[in-house]
Amino acid sequence: MIENQPDSETPQLEAVPDNIEQLAVARGNRLRQAELKLELEQELDALEQELEAEPDQAPLSLKAMKKKALQRFLREEELKPFQAELIRMQQHLEKSGNRMIILFEGRDAAGKGGTIRRVTRYMNEKHYRVVALGKPTEHEKTQWYFQKYIQQFPRGGEVVLFDRSWYNRAMVEPVFGFCSEREYKNFMRGVSGFEKDLVRQGTFLVKLYFSVTKEEQERRFDRRKSDPLRQWKLSEVDLQAQERWDDFTNVKYEMLKKTHTTHAPWKIIRSNDKHLARLNAMKAILNSVPYERLDEDLDFVPDSNIVISGARELEKMEAQRLRSGKFLA
Repeated sequence: MIENQPDSETPQLEAVPDNIEQLAVARGNRLRQAELKLELEQELDALEQELEAEPDQAPLSLKAMKKKALQRFLREEELKPFQAELIRMQQHLEKSGNRMIILFEGRDAAGKGGTIRRVTRYMNEKHYRVVALGKPTEHEKTQWYFQKYIQQFPRGGEVVLFDRSWYNRAMVEPVFGFCSEREYKNFMRGVSGFEKDLVRQGTFLVKLYFSVTKEEQERRFDRRKSDPLRQWKLSEVDLQAQERWDDFTNVKYEMLKKTHTTHAPWKIIRSNDKHLARLNAMKAILNSVPYERLDEDLDFVPDSNIVISGARELEKMEAQRLRSGKFLA
């Protein structure tokens, strides 16, 4: 597969401090120590609920469970400096009056929703919206295709995050026959001009495609099936995603070929490792807006193994087809 991703296994537990007091003392802040301890307890509670929901999983010792909870907690801590930068970026947009649209696309179970939650966790709720539109109504079917999306566009100073977007017509709809061939072709011909006008009129447009391997998608689906806390995420479309894998790969290629442009480029986020995907997606978003950094010492350079340009992804897919006669991812 071209989606050669880092191992999604958790890092070695030996590298983690034995307890939260060691972590906080090392940071030299007693008040923060209390906050960290409370957050870790919340993480432990969440982990206990997950384990109770998975009766077939081998039970963990208390020490192992604490280690796992602390590992998860430390990952969330690593995101916080970038979440603070997202607040600073949001403040810049409010002052400048610029608009921002972020598209989260990708296969089912690729990690879009979890990333959106981390991106928006500390942002000012008055100045951002998450939009996840359902299937079109009979009335919407009679409208110009982009009309229902335009109604959700941001005002000056606002960020709108689309959990799936108008690119449904380039991916899901043609695969499942939800649009005609003519509707698909009209979309593919017109979308680049539509996005060029958006950008020309002062909207920051960020297009992120979350890319997960077939094996990892299957593992996540299996977990959703067995976990009552996640079963709500499964839909009829999800259940067919594995058997239609090649169909999705083909439309992904066509989408990148026709809609990766200089004014609205795609960023491919390798998302087998959810934490690295979230961290690097934040960096990609922050780098799209020229705002004054809160912390200049932060590393804002995305990991080149996680964030791939749309052009580079196309090159890899084409090379793969030449070697094996078809796309493998």
